[in-house]
Amino acid sequence: MSEEEPHDHQRIRMEFVRISADERKRECVLRQRFANFWGTASGEPRAIYDTFISASPLTHDVVLWAIHERNVRGWWVRPQHAEPGRAILFLHGGGYVQGSARAYRGFVSQIVSRARIPAVVIDYPLAPEATVPAAPEAAMAAWQWLVAQGFDRLAVVGDSAGGGLTLVTLAELIKKPHGAAPIAGVVFSPWTDLAFTGASMKDPADADPLIGYDYLQDCARKYLGAADSHDPLASPLFGDLRGLPPLLIQVGTDERLLDDAKQYADRARQAGVSVDLEIFEGMHHVFQLDVAHLESSRVALDRAARFLRNVFDGR
Repeated sequence: MSEEEPHDHQRIRMEFVRISADERKRECVLRQRFANFWGTASGEPRAIYDTFISASPLTHDVVLWAIHERNVRGWWVRPQHAEPGRAILFLHGGGYVQGSARAYRGFVSQIVSRARIPAVVIDYPLAPEATVPAAPEAAMAAWQWLVAQGFDRLAVVGDSAGGGLTLVTLAELIKKPHGAAPIAGVVFSPWTDLAFTGASMKDPADADPLIGYDYLQDCARKYLGAADSHDPLASPLFGDLRGLPPLLIQVGTDERLLDDAKQYADRARQAGVSVDLEIFEGMHHVFQLDVAHLESSRVALDRAARFLRNVFDGR
């Protein structure tokens, strides 16, 4: 069940997606699993994070192969039936300090299987070893590589920090075209504001089971290096959003980054960008990963795929 709220000039469509009592029970069970996992996990933090992300199942209808180019490292995730010339650049989350293309292959397969569009999920330099602007530069290099491979209809998709990086990349591509203009962006729980101006960041009523304010502050310090927290290369909320392609933003009510999504959608609307903002009741950070457990995850990914297909098909 959902509720829609009209906005000025219909440039933004905001939808509040309600969940059933049974779904709420499944979400509670999943949160306990999260607590058990993070409470007992031991070892190197990046390996633990990759184990957690890898739980998103790989679909049966994709082909995988590694990319080892001079400026691009990652994986192709290709559905069995895909139209030529179309591709997705996927930028993974992990607070800019964790995450890998290999760990995200299952999640990306869930997207490409639904959308029937192949994706490249890349490895970009992580903090604190690398700081701003290393990640945006890696994303731009991957975009140029895709264009050189003959792809001329391209979208960018990402989650969490990768969602913020997606929005940074889209803005950079509008300012500095690289052979093909992006036709769409899809972001799940994007981190858009490393200056932490959103009220949800410190709201004591927030019940985000996955990321906390202190964790995000630590990630921001490591990633920013000498950069200012308001630098648009780090915080796309403060950039020039004019000219961006159509955007789909999905976020849950129970997460620290709720206001990051809402504030960015509002600024995009003011800049004349077409935005779909979908807020899922009771959902945690990047709940779309949990397709094996939650109906909401599957619904959200179905919606994201439909959005992408419509844009790629010119509808």
